[in-house]
Amino acid sequence: MPRCTQKIAPAVTVPKGVAEQQSRWPILPGTTMPAFGQSSGGMLTDAQIDVITKEIRSRWSKQGILEAATVPSYAPKSAGDAQRGEVAYKTFCESCHGPNGGGGNKGSAITNDSFLALVSDQGLRTIVITGRPELGAPDWRGNVPGRPMSDQEVTDVVAWLASQRVQNPGQPYSASNYTEYQEPQDVRRK
Repeated sequence: MPRCTQKIAPAVTVPKGVAEQQSRWPILPGTTMPAFGQSSGGMLTDAQIDVITKEIRSRWSKQGILEAATVPSYAPKSAGDAQRGEVAYKTFCESCHGPNGGGGNKGSAITNDSFLALVSDQGLRTIVITGRPELGAPDWRGNVPGRPMSDQEVTDVVAWLASQRVQNPGQPYSASNYTEYQEPQDVRRK
């Protein structure tokens, strides 16, 4: 039985020393996020960064929670395949989000054209990996007991979701229907 209603919070597992070092870089690689450390132009001293990092770990870290798991990477390692993604979607996601992602008893529509237009592929990947614990949506480990999604399955599901994007999102009416409701040119106000 799928566990779509189980709340699974993502674990914070950053190796000791990595977070402290990253916070001192001028720009976090791959992002526009600036560093916090004074040595890189930020406002915080190394001691302040150490205190913040220690407190984050003490409150959010769950040591050992991912020891036996092969965690999907933040960025895809290879190209996704939408056909394989559809199969993976049916295995891991359809029981909550319904056929074709249109929504189900336990999950919302995830192929909504406006949603897909607003969220990037990386955003989709992050949601698939971390889940939405505040909504009761499981992470990559939580929907099929004893069978977490592989990195490639995450990548393929994202490719399938991305393939569901429409060219003109958020427009429920076709252009021909829209013209029926426009005022004739001679009636329009000048």
